[in-house]
Amino acid sequence: MKDILAQLWKNKIFITTLSAWLIAQGIKVSLGVIRQRKFDFRWLVGTGGMPSSHAAGASCLAATIGLECGFDSVYFALAASFAIVVMFDAQGVRRATGSQARILNKVMDDIYWQGKIREERLRELVGHTPLEVVMGFLLGILIAFLAH
Repeated sequence: MKDILAQLWKNKIFITTLSAWLIAQGIKVSLGVIRQRKFDFRWLVGTGGMPSSHAAGASCLAATIGLECGFDSVYFALAASFAIVVMFDAQGVRRATGSQARILNKVMDDIYWQGKIREERLRELVGHTPLEVVMGFLLGILIAFLAH
């Protein structure tokens, strides 16, 4: 186990990608504290918000692999394809899920106030806006270049 942790710590691509994700989450929490004037633990572990840590991590992974292994390598092609899927999902599918949750929560509120049902609310902040994804993407690329 000790050997595995030592190998992970020496893996520049992994550490750089993890750093991008952590930095994006830190920015997200900081912006939330500034806007709301309070700390909410869900900002640290939750999804959604500015910038997208999914996009930051995925784009940093692809860029770091490109810088280390070459942008013509099969590794970069795999990482870039993965990043595209992650970013599309973050702003497309998961954002649509959040919109549906918002609508369903309104329906649930209407039913609740009529006294007919009591249910748990659905999470509405599931995905990202295109701007949040682009900012995460740019942050990931920047971190990859700075670390290289």
